Amino acid sequence: MTIQRFTALMILLIPGFIAGYGIKLMRDTIFQQLVWPFSILWLQFLAGAAALVLGVWFIGGFVLYRDRKNGKVAPRFQKTEG
Repeated sequence: MTIQRFTALMILLIPGFIAGYGIKLMRDTIFQQLVWPFSILWLQFLAGAAALVLGVWFIGGFVLYRDRKNGKVAPRFQKTEG
């Protein structure tokens, strides 16, 4: 494994863990388990939803960028010049 592939893997693991923690926060809210930095359940749920969305968004953008660079996306996802 080259250092570039290893770096790409590390870049994807961090937002993956953030998204996983967001799912955990939302699950804990559903079962009414309050986690430390939060004092209100709905705030904990919103923070979890934000972490999930940001993590998945980053991973999706990273994959889209690499696939565009390698020419492996459908025509509607190609970046338009302009």
